Amino acid sequence: MGDVVLLAFLAALYPTLLAAATVMLMLPHPKRLLLGYLFGAAMTSVTLGLLIVFTLQDSDLVSTTQHQLGPGADLALGGLALVVAFVLGTGRDERLAERRRARKAAKEPAGPPRWQQALSHGSARTTFAVGAVLTLPGATYITALNRIAAEDLPVPATVGTILVFNLIMLMLLEVPLLGYALAPEWTPSAVARFRDALGRRGRTWAVRGAAIVGILLVVRGVLTLLA
Repeated sequence: MGDVVLLAFLAALYPTLLAAATVMLMLPHPKRLLLGYLFGAAMTSVTLGLLIVFTLQDSDLVSTTQHQLGPGADLALGGLALVVAFVLGTGRDERLAERRRARKAAKEPAGPPRWQQALSHGSARTTFAVGAVLTLPGATYITALNRIAAEDLPVPATVGTILVFNLIMLMLLEVPLLGYALAPEWTPSAVARFRDALGRRGRTWAVRGAAIVGILLVVRGVLTLLA
């Protein structure tokens, strides 16, 4: 189950979630907005996670492929993480982003995405709806759900594992909420410092994290194949 925990931390870095949390922290009454988004995101993510896992457990897919899928999944995910580290480390993503900005500049400015415009209205109901719509299972979550299904745990353990996964995955929302609840005077300045540090060193952190995860997954996949 260590794989599931690792995948949960990777899922927590989902760009849309990071962008949404950043936008809400910059608006008035961020605690209310974060709480609404958290409830909406958790509702969608936990519900779909339970449906997917129990569907997989009731099918023959997991039982017939889990032994062959393990090393292959490790190698695929590890290779993908190493590619991400290479792209970020060499700045190739910046050149791609520049070309996209150039193409957009040639067209009529479209403004920020609709979900960002909705968040800017500052309503907890709106953030609940946005969180519910945007938090659909991504590739990392699907991989983790497949691992959970392959364990064939009892129902209470399966539910608990999915809840723990989502608790970790949504920590970008939970940590500021805990801060506002326990240290409301200190949290705004801490959030501002974190944003500044993320702007200065976020790329370096992402490169190192992706490289470490990629190497570990590839090594484990190779060792599993050789065993």
